[in-house]
Amino acid sequence: MTATTKIFEDPMAVAAYFAAEFADWVQQQHSENLTIALSGGTTPKILFQHWASQYADTIDWSRIHFFWGDERCVPPNDSDSNYGVAKSLFLDSVNVPEKNVHRVLGESDPVQERLRYEQIIRENVDVDDSGIPQFDLVILGMGDDGHTASIFPHESQFLTSQEFCEVATHPDSGQKRITLTGTVLNHAKRIVFLVTGDSKANVLSQVLHRTGDYAKFPAAHVQAADVRFYLDVAAAKDL
Repeated sequence: MTATTKIFEDPMAVAAYFAAEFADWVQQQHSENLTIALSGGTTPKILFQHWASQYADTIDWSRIHFFWGDERCVPPNDSDSNYGVAKSLFLDSVNVPEKNVHRVLGESDPVQERLRYEQIIRENVDVDDSGIPQFDLVILGMGDDGHTASIFPHESQFLTSQEFCEVATHPDSGQKRITLTGTVLNHAKRIVFLVTGDSKANVLSQVLHRTGDYAKFPAAHVQAADVRFYLDVAAAKDL
């Protein structure tokens, strides 16, 4: 994997750097509409708080269409809902038009919702020459097991699925999730991984150096044109 790697002191510093970089990036884009896929997780929560407190009035949020790289199949008011977290920490505090927020309906039947969300993506995200949607930016995390979005090692077939979305199953809880596939992730113009915590260090080293068991970790198969890893020192300790 060829990726840009930046290391920061702690998760707060990771989020602060990316928030500032994001603001600059938005300003530099010439497209009228930007398509961003958000992530769940601890570090994105800090990022959302930065966006709400520091950038509510300095970023033109009306240009941005928000999607989710994955979502738990729960109602939006459930504490597990990635959309619910983003709404409470960020979306309610900035001027994003309601029509620009494309949430996964986690309360709906997963199979039907997968199909519906694919259609939403088709209608709102530009496709490349191969007919695959091309997000301007996808924000991802990585789990201790090397999963990213909700592509887990036991469902690695989703990395090459020709569908835009799949219904994933958490390996421990059995919870159903809707996830973008590797095919869509790898067509994004830019992917930023936000990875923090020493529990990720060993797997992260294998992913970035392509050593050991890297091939079984879904995060190692994200091969978009522009991939960036923003890490804290704990996650980077084995690099």
